[in-house]
Amino acid sequence: MSSQNTTPGRPNIRQVASRAGVSHMTVSRVLNGHPNIRPETRERVLQVIGELNYRPNSAARALATQRTRRIGVMIESALEYGPTGTLRGLEVAARAAGYSVTSVALRSGSELTPQEAVDHLTAQGVDAICVIAPRSSSVAALRQLSIDVPVLVIKSQLDAHFLTVAVDQHAGTGMLVDHLARLGHTDVLHLSGPLDWLDARARERAFHARSAEWQMRQRPVVVGDWSADFAYDWVRSMKRAPEYTAIFAANDEMALGLLHGFHERGITVPDDMSVVGFDDIPLAAHFLPPLTTIRQDLAALGRTSVEVLSAAAEGREIPQRTLHPVELVVRASTGPPPRRAR
Repeated sequence: MSSQNTTPGRPNIRQVASRAGVSHMTVSRVLNGHPNIRPETRERVLQVIGELNYRPNSAARALATQRTRRIGVMIESALEYGPTGTLRGLEVAARAAGYSVTSVALRSGSELTPQEAVDHLTAQGVDAICVIAPRSSSVAALRQLSIDVPVLVIKSQLDAHFLTVAVDQHAGTGMLVDHLARLGHTDVLHLSGPLDWLDARARERAFHARSAEWQMRQRPVVVGDWSADFAYDWVRSMKRAPEYTAIFAANDEMALGLLHGFHERGITVPDDMSVVGFDDIPLAAHFLPPLTTIRQDLAALGRTSVEVLSAAAEGREIPQRTLHPVELVVRASTGPPPRRAR
C-alpha cells in the first residue's frame, strides 16, 4: 500500500501536523518562515507538505496565526481618479503580500457611515483598516470610535490617532506655483476641490503659502467639486474676461472642464490663460492642449500602505508617517502671461 495520504478531499493543516508529529502552530510557523524553528523540524514539515501536496488556505492561516490576512478599506469616493487609483494599487500590493482586501464606501445615500463601515469590516475579522481619500468629518468621526485593529489614513498631516501615508501634496503644489511664477505669472487663481476633503485642503493651504512667498496677488479660492462639469459651467458663467493669467485646478478633471470652457469663450490656452492640474490622469497628455500637472505614483502609495498595515498587524516596527514624492510634468497648457499682464 502507498504511504501517501488516503484521506479523501483536500489535505488540511492538522493532517500535515499529525503526519509530521508536530503541532499545527509549528506547521504555520514553517509556512510563514518563522526563524525559531529547528532545521530538522522544518525539513520534516516541508517533506510532509510535499508528500500530501498541501496548499494552505485562508481559514487554516487564520486558525494558526489568529489573523485573517485581510485588509479592510474605507473609501470616500470610488469615482475619482485618486481614490480609485490608490485602491487599485493597494489591491495589487495586498495580493502580492498574501492579503485579501474588502472595501466599503462612505457617505451619500445608501452608503455607510464611518461607524457602520467599521462594524462591517471588523465583523469580517480584518487585520487592519485603511481609509482612502477621507473627508475631515469622517476622520473626526473615526477618532471617536474604539477600533481594535491598526488604522491607516491616507493623508498628509500627522495624526496622533492613526498611521498615515500620503503623496506629498505640499511639495506638488509648490512645484506648480514655482513653475507658473518662473514663467512670469503674478496673478494665479486656485480652483480647489471640496475643502472638507483632506487632499483638497492640503493643496489649498500649500497654494496660499507658496504664492505668498512669490508675492502673488491673493484671490479668494473658487471651491469646486472635483468634476469637469463644475469647472466648465463656472467658466461659461463668467460675467467678464478674467484678470488673472493662470489657474491651478486641484485635479486634472476640473482642468479639463476649464480647457473646454475657455475654448468655447474664445480664451486661448496658454496664450491668454495658463492652466495646471494635479494627478496626471492617463488622458492628461491628450487634452487640448496637453496638460501641465503633478504626477502621483498611486501604485507606490498602495504598496507602502500594505507594508505599513501588514507590519502593524504583525506587530513589527512601522513608521508613523510616510510621504511619497511627486513629479512635475510640464506640457503645453502653460506659458508666459499675455503681454497685457506683464
